[in-house]
Amino acid sequence: MTESHIGDAAPRRRHYAQIDVFTRRAGYGNPVAVVFDADDLDTAAMQRLANWTNLSETTFVLAPSVAQADFRLRIFTPRQELPFAGHPTLGTAHAVLDARTDLAKRDALVLECAAGLLPLRVERTGGERRLFVQAPPARLEPPSPILLADCEHALGAALAQAPLPRLVDVGARWLVAAARDAREVRALRPDFARVAALTQRHVDVVGLCVFGREDDADAALAVRAFCPADGIEEDPVTGSANAAIAAFLRASGGLAAICPRYRVSQGREIGRDGHVEVRADAGDGPIEIGGECVTCIVGTLTF
Repeated sequence: MTESHIGDAAPRRRHYAQIDVFTRRAGYGNPVAVVFDADDLDTAAMQRLANWTNLSETTFVLAPSVAQADFRLRIFTPRQELPFAGHPTLGTAHAVLDARTDLAKRDALVLECAAGLLPLRVERTGGERRLFVQAPPARLEPPSPILLADCEHALGAALAQAPLPRLVDVGARWLVAAARDAREVRALRPDFARVAALTQRHVDVVGLCVFGREDDADAALAVRAFCPADGIEEDPVTGSANAAIAAFLRASGGLAAICPRYRVSQGREIGRDGHVEVRADAGDGPIEIGGECVTCIVGTLTF
């Protein structure tokens, strides 16, 4: 099927929302721009609009191409399209549930994206709503002492000597490294040029994420995610990185101590306070990432 091209067409009005993800307080999570009625936009137009919004991700809601899906989305950073990303997926699902009365009361949905068909689950407690998406199956490359040295050089800090860093693909491909504890995660002062150079040496790597155990009843892990090669020095709160970390911990035997559900703290170092909820067992079951979302902007976009 030939893609439509919007370049010579007159702008049209489209439903638009901006959602703050992994928070119950506006301004403390990770925002995503959601553009509805996007079936007539081609890839170049979507990329141009994502560059204009200048958020870490902008999503486009389209009619599904398969009967099993409730909606389809495409995800763009200001520079490229992503097959999957956690906070844009959850923020889009939140906006879709608010916009579509036929889906508003559903407890389960299926979304279609470039990574495939992904189950979405809705948990409601009182007036609160939490959304969870099942991440694509993880693919892990072998742990590497060379990566450990490379990560320490880029981060300017010593990391845990075990488990060793490795590349983990959960629809988005991350370089995952373990710090010795949450305090060391929070103290990191990366050299962003070195982080960018490191991630660019590996095909399709989104960024470098680092985690450490948190001695806090509110969260089991502290996480930071650095994506300077994509124009984002530090991502505020990151769904796919936390799915990759869960897969990393499972492979190294570290998940059993905190599964089947745990919370992650991310974003405090850059003025946010996000929390990601992870559902994963120590075996080979699916990994879910989720949390709360807040609608910050609803309106009309002319594009």
